Amino acid sequence: MSETQSPPKLEIRIIPVTPLQQNTSMIWSTETHEGVFVDPGGDIDRLMGAAEHFGVKIVAVWLTHGHLDHAGAAAAVAERTGCPVIGPHKDDQWLLDEIEAQGARYGITDGKNVTPDRYLDDGDVLDLAGNKFGVAHCPGHTPGHVVIYSEEGAMAFVGDVLFRGSVGRTDFPRGNHQQLIDSITGKLWPLGDQMRFVPGHGPMSTFGQERKDNPFVADVVTGYAGTAKDDVDVISQRLSKRWT
Repeated sequence: MSETQSPPKLEIRIIPVTPLQQNTSMIWSTETHEGVFVDPGGDIDRLMGAAEHFGVKIVAVWLTHGHLDHAGAAAAVAERTGCPVIGPHKDDQWLLDEIEAQGARYGITDGKNVTPDRYLDDGDVLDLAGNKFGVAHCPGHTPGHVVIYSEEGAMAFVGDVLFRGSVGRTDFPRGNHQQLIDSITGKLWPLGDQMRFVPGHGPMSTFGQERKDNPFVADVVTGYAGTAKDDVDVISQRLSKRWT
């Protein structure tokens, strides 16, 4: 007699928004159809249209950090749904206060400044219809950046900390490259190689894959878990560096 596979508790859809093609994630419970937007950066009508299409009631916005393309539509979602805005860490409020000014530099006019209803700290737990998500404070790209992850679902929403084959920019104000690398190796790798992640831009990957061949944070570059370090391949790093 074969085992019956239980249906998934959560559904996820990735919705690229803004001219910067930022990955907004819509996560919802298959039981209650309550859902959240992770990093709604813009294109509010497109986001709400997706929620309507899938029959999702948006009950919260979760933000990984304060940059325009991740948080620009948070206020608009809250206004339309009455839901709270949760995250990021309080150290990114200065960026949330500058969303409209950031938009002026990129020609994006629909972003609104926002103050979250709740900030997030390292070790916090978020709940979506009984499904638990952990929070890791991962500064480096921005000082208040957080990563939100589901251990049960082996899925992380990493914002602009980590990408397939690259890492986030650290040349913005209050960025710190070594802090970013330490966040990745100290906070993300311990979650396990099997952990899949949705980055802020581009395709998904796994932590295990990035430990193998990411030119910034592969084990042979960082020496993580006792691996002997090799010399950094500067050319590979320059070719793979993200500029969004």
